[in-house]
Parts: sequence; structure tokens; C-alpha cells
Amino acid sequence: MNRTRVLRLFVLLWLTFVWVLLWGNVSAANILGGLAVGAVVMVALPLPRVDVEGRVHLRAVVKLIAVVLYYSVISSAQVAWAALRPGPPPITGVLRHRVSIQSDLVLTLLIDALNLVPGTMVLEIDKRRRLLYVHVLDVGTEKSVEQFRRIIGKYEQYFIESFERPSDWKPAPWHRDEYEGSSPE
Repeated sequence: MNRTRVLRLFVLLWLTFVWVLLWGNVSAANILGGLAVGAVVMVALPLPRVDVEGRVHLRAVVKLIAVVLYYSVISSAQVAWAALRPGPPPITGVLRHRVSIQSDLVLTLLIDALNLVPGTMVLEIDKRRRLLYVHVLDVGTEKSVEQFRRIIGKYEQYFIESFERPSDWKPAPWHRDEYEGSSPE
């Protein structure tokens, strides 16, 4: 079996597992129903192929998870304090940040991680110029803006170290022209 078939089998088994969980009991009928529904979903609603364009570095992934958890806890405390403190609410705003992540998959992972941080929400992605527009809860002081820029910079650094180090990264064939032929404006 090649890698694609193994991946499809894994997805089918995962969909079957979720189906059985939704029904709440393990029975032959639920397992067969899950296999049937999973097969229909995979045929009727196929996902586009997303190639991994780099290598996974486990040590860096562990650091990335630690950094995301750390900043999530810190941000949660800041949001809680902003909600409970006396006085006016914090000044919110949208900040623009240029990313140097090249892979669409890794960029999606970065955006998911940013959206998990309390007080932030990625509003728009300019894929061609590699710009993110992020709503931030507190932009009232230069210190808070710099703190946000420091956090997003750390995230980006750890995502690059984890998934797309320059020595390991090779664009997928259909992206090669996009990455080699153009530069962000």
C-alpha cells in the first residue's frame, strides 16, 4: 500500500470512529454505518490535496507547543483582567503583520494558533503579499502593540523552525513558480 491509500484508510477509520462516538454505543450496525457514511463523505466531499513542503522537527514542535500554551495562559489572564478591572474597556484595533512563512499549510497552522490566543482574531489574509490583518484586544499603548508583535514573531519563528527550515523546505511542483518567480510587495 502506498502512502495515499494508507492516509485514505486512516481518514475512513477516523470518520467511522467519530460516527460511532456520535451514536454513543459500539455495535456492528454503527460500525458498518460509519464506514458507509465515511465512504460517502470521502467520495462526495473530497478535500484538496495539501502537500507537506518541509520536514517536521519534533524538538522544535515541542518548543512550539510550549510557547503557544504559555502565551495562551498569559493572554487568558490579560483578557480576564481587562474584563474585571474597573475603568474603561481596552482600545481595540487591527494590526497588520507580514509573515515569512511560505507554505500554505504552515500559514494555516499559524493562523489557527493565533486564533486560539484569547483577545486576537485573524480577520484577513493577503496570501500574495503574505500579510495578516489581526484584530487585537488591547492596542492602547505602544507597549501592548510591541507585546503583540513580539508574540506573533515568536510564533512565526517557532513554526518555521518546526516545519519549514530553509534547508528542508521544497515547494510543491504547482507552487514552485509562485515562490520562485515572484516576491512579496
